[in-house]
Formats: sequence, structure tokens, C-alpha cells
Amino acid sequence: MFLRLLKFCRIPGGMPPRDLLTPDPRKSRENYIQYLSIVFKLIYRKFGDRIQAKDDLLSGLTVALALVPEAVAFAIIAGVSPLIGLYAAFMVCLITAVLGGRPGMISGATGALAVIMVSLVLLGNERGESLGLGPDMGVQYLFAAVILMGIIQIGCGCLKLGRFVRLIPQPVMFGFVNGLAIVIFEAQFPMFTESPTTPDASWLQGNDLYLMVGLIALTMAIIYLLPKLTTQFPSSLAAIGTVSLIVIGLDLDTLVVRDMASIGGELPSLVSFSIPLNWETLSFIAPFSFILAAVGLIESLMTLTLIDELTETRGNSTRECLGQGTANVITGFFGGMGGCAMIGQSIINIRSGGRGRLSGIAAGLFLLAFILFASSLIERIPLAALTGVMFMVVIGTFEWSSIRILRKIPKTDAFVIIMVSAITVITHNLALAVISGVIVSALGFAWESAKQIHRHSEINKDGTKVYFLHGPLFFGSVTDFNLGFTPADDPVSVIVDMKESRVWDHSGLEAIHKLGGRYQSLGKTIKLQHISPNCRNLLKKAGSMVDVIVLPDDPSYHVANLNKAEEDSIISDK
Repeated sequence: MFLRLLKFCRIPGGMPPRDLLTPDPRKSRENYIQYLSIVFKLIYRKFGDRIQAKDDLLSGLTVALALVPEAVAFAIIAGVSPLIGLYAAFMVCLITAVLGGRPGMISGATGALAVIMVSLVLLGNERGESLGLGPDMGVQYLFAAVILMGIIQIGCGCLKLGRFVRLIPQPVMFGFVNGLAIVIFEAQFPMFTESPTTPDASWLQGNDLYLMVGLIALTMAIIYLLPKLTTQFPSSLAAIGTVSLIVIGLDLDTLVVRDMASIGGELPSLVSFSIPLNWETLSFIAPFSFILAAVGLIESLMTLTLIDELTETRGNSTRECLGQGTANVITGFFGGMGGCAMIGQSIINIRSGGRGRLSGIAAGLFLLAFILFASSLIERIPLAALTGVMFMVVIGTFEWSSIRILRKIPKTDAFVIIMVSAITVITHNLALAVISGVIVSALGFAWESAKQIHRHSEINKDGTKVYFLHGPLFFGSVTDFNLGFTPADDPVSVIVDMKESRVWDHSGLEAIHKLGGRYQSLGKTIKLQHISPNCRNLLKKAGSMVDVIVLPDDPSYHVANLNKAEEDSIISDK
């Protein structure tokens, strides 16, 4: 891909592509700056839209600034170095922006994955020590698990499993975004302590607390009010810049990024694994990798759906699975903790005007620039500014309308919204929350659909009894279906008219077969008429499984091909 970009853009100055791709690590930082400026120029020419480029670049810078404390915090949660979280953030963000299926969506290290990685790192440390490899092998098991996670996600993309995201009901989506908004809100609490990276640190008090709250309020006010004056500049970036200048200019004593961790570093290098790469290692990391892959894809695909709604465009779920998988494989080999789509940063990007791939690419490269040579500057940004941005993200993410409609929607849907939100907040396991919500929604749908089946009957002049069946016949409605027939009291010949009914599954076929058996045991016959083409195909495929007579369709039966108006027209013509 990069070689194609070089050839496409025709870099002036005659610099050989090989020199660009393999820069000498001993060169000065000035050469790194020149190298990155060329990369920006290449990407701009390939992915930049002349009209949208300014908004994409500025929103990318805003996102990169917001990624710093998030990546550091999630790395600390996972029990690894902050640089590992930063490496993952810039690599996953950059690669998914190029290869993913949703322009404008931001990916990086996330808390949903970090809480799963904690156990993996701890158990990996114990396993490494027992094998005599040292007490800090957990991080290498983490890298191996991230690589396998990416391979699993690529497999899901090849099988096009991402398409199943369309089966996620709206109440589950509401619960998902509400739960994530609350999780993002809770993640800001450590910023109100004396040491954000130290568990159980003391809360800020007195003037320190008032200053922190005041700066956060100023940040939120700028983000809210600036778009009313102009939309030429991202309000979040303006807020971060303004508050930073105030803190630095007035020399205010408040928490800054440096108080979390130093973000300075070098380019990531290929990991040299010390752990044995054998079947035992694979069996150890596989359960974690499957969970990480599931959580990562679910969060990414649901974020993709949300961004689709915000931008009124449509992303490619299959390509997103492939992009996420590729990003995680590469990240694992180069010492990152993996990642997935980030709903908070994605909303920051969209609200700041980022729409194209250039916004995500710019965010990744800006973050890399911070790590390589701008760490001393970025570390002076007050945490209050970044916290204020995230609070505005919380307000924009939470689906406030879901509270207003709770009493107006079916009780099952209201329960699903609350349940998914609660599971997300309590467990931080998005896969569990979404799957639980889908299961409950599916059961509720099946229950309501089962109540739709009913019938009425009449006796023809020839003495044949006709049952007119209405509603779907499937596993949920089989019981009511069976109770509606009285073989002992019915005449010798019985017909079931299924013009207003459909057979959905094997349980429906089995119910028809057993009903035929009940009538045959009494020496009576039962026949089906006016079945739909789909039902006819099911019965034909079932063959001897369903022992019942199917009458040929009446030529005037057009329900499969005509709408109601056309049917009425045919009847009136007669």
C-alpha cells in the first residue's frame, strides 16, 4: 500500500522510496519530522478531499489529543506500560482508517478490551515465572493473544459475519450507547484525584477541586457556544487550546498529562518473543483471544451503525471486520495492546467535522508525532480540558430520548434498554451485554408472534370442515395450534386453509405431521390448501417427514404475487 502511494504521488526531490521505508533509526529528530511530513503529503494526495481536508486534519488533531489520556489510562488498567497503549492507539487508528469499512470512525485501545486483558497479563506473568522465563512475560502473552484476536476477526470478515449486526434490535442499541456513555463518564472520575493513575488515590479538595471544576466548565462552555458563532474551527480543539493557554500563561497549579505518565518514546519495533510458541501457549491464549475478538467486533460494528445514523451514510461491516483484524495482527507484532472502535473518539471526530479517512489517518499520525518529538508539549495540556471534552461526549452519546419513551414502548423493549445498560456498566463486557439483549429481544418477539396465531372454522355444503388458520406457525405457537383442533368431533374430511398463515420452522412442520397423524388414527383425512410458495417448498423438502395431503391451489389464489388492491380488482372483475 505504501509503495503504491509513493509511486502515485511522485515525491519531488528524487528521494528513493527505499530510503523512506527503511529510515535509519540513528538519524536526528529533524529527519523524523521530514519523514512524517512526506507521509502526511502522500496521504493527503491519496485520501484528501480538497474541500473536506481542513476539517479532517483539524478533527484528527482533536481526536489525537483526546486519545492520549484514554490510551494511557487503559494501558494502566491492563497492567502494561503506557507506551504500549499509545502504540496500540496510533497503529490501530491509522490502519483501520485506511483499511476499515467506515470513514470517520476512530479506533484505538479501549477500556472494554483492557478489562479482559488484566487477567491475561496476570496469568501470563505467573505462567512465565513457572516456565523459568521471568515474572514479566504477561505482556508477551498479551501480544500473542492480540495477534490471534486479529486472525479471528479476519476470519469473521471472510465469512461476512459482520452482516449479522443488522439483527441487533434498536432497544439493544439504545442500551449499548447509554451504557457506554455511563462507562465513559465513570472513567473520568480518577481525574478528580491527586494521582489519576494510582488506585484509591485521595480526591481533590479545596482550591484544587474548584480550579479543576472551573476549567472543565470553561471547556464545556466553549464546546457548546463556539459552534453558535462559527463552524470553521472544531470547538473541542479550540477548547483544549484555550484552556491550555490559560493554564500555562497564568501558571495555574492543576493536573496535566505529565501527571499521568510520560508519553515520549521511539518508533515501535518488531517484538522478539521469548515465550514458547507451541500448542500449550495457543490453548492458553485462545479463550482470551476469542473473547477479545467478539468484544472488539461487537463494539466496532455497533459504533459503525451509530456513525451511519449520525452521518446518514452506510459503512461496510465486512470490510470493517477485515480492517480491525489486520490492525490487531500488525499491532500485536509491533508491541501494541490491540484495540477496536472507540465510540467517544468517533463522536468527537464527527462533531468536529471529520468525515473522511483522512481524519482517522491524521489522528494516528498526530499521535505518533506526539510520541516521537512533541511529548514535552502535549504533557503540559491540563487534564481538565480533556475531561471537559469527554463530558461533552457523554452528553452527546447518551440517548436521552430513551428515557422519555420508556413508558411508551413495549415493556420488553424497555426492560432490554435498562438491562443492556446495566450489564455494560457493571461488567464492562459489551459482548455479554449485547448478546443478552439480543436473546431477550428475540424471546420477546417469539412470545408476541406466538400470540398472533388463531383460527376460525366453517362447514361446507358437502360436509367438509374448513379451518381458516391465521398467524405464523413455529416453535412458539405450536401449542396453541394443536389445541385448536378437535379430531374426535370433526367430520371425516377436514381442510386447513393456510392463506393467512406461514410455516416458519421444523417445529411447525412437525406440528402439521402430528396433526395429520391424529386424524388418520381416527380414519379421517386432513388436507392443506392455499399454502404459500415458501411453505410448499418446506413441505416438499421435508418429504416423508410430513404425512399430509396438499391440495392444488385454486387458480384465483394470487396472494403470493398480488397486493390487496389487485386482489379486490380481480374479484370485482368476476
